[in-house]
Amino acid sequence: MPSTLLDATNLRILDELQKDARLTNVELATRVHLSPSPCLARVRALEQSGLISRYVMLLDPLQIGLSVSVFIQIRLERQVERALEQFQEAICEYPEVMECYLMTGDSDYLIRVLVPDVQALERFIVDNLSKIPGVANIRSSFALKQVKYKTALPLPNLKKPSSKTKRAIAQQKT
Repeated sequence: MPSTLLDATNLRILDELQKDARLTNVELATRVHLSPSPCLARVRALEQSGLISRYVMLLDPLQIGLSVSVFIQIRLERQVERALEQFQEAICEYPEVMECYLMTGDSDYLIRVLVPDVQALERFIVDNLSKIPGVANIRSSFALKQVKYKTALPLPNLKKPSSKTKRAIAQQKT
């Protein structure tokens, strides 16, 4: 990926869009001190490069009745490629699964599940998770309180560009 995609202006664009993806191009251009046309061209380039992969809306889970967040550690009987693929294909089918990670350590996978209540969690584990072929062990931990949650990725410091960023800006101006 060209380093010019991460110049100071594009970093400001990304920062603003991570805060509010519903900004109009005119609002975004004003915030990043560009005129609308070059701003739109930069956003399109970021999209085409894959750096911006999608735009989403975030809902408040409590407002829609999803009040139980659970982290579940899963150990498989065997850690061979086919067993891993089979588990991953199966777990992706469940809308309750918000995140799934292949892990090192005692567990093979860590998933985060969001459900309305403990009974729904029980149904998910008994009816779905335990029936995935190769699952050997399931350990759940309830999240009591969400202390921090963010979707915005940490971007390089916007106030002090690195020497690499400065070089990229200088190259872009020439």
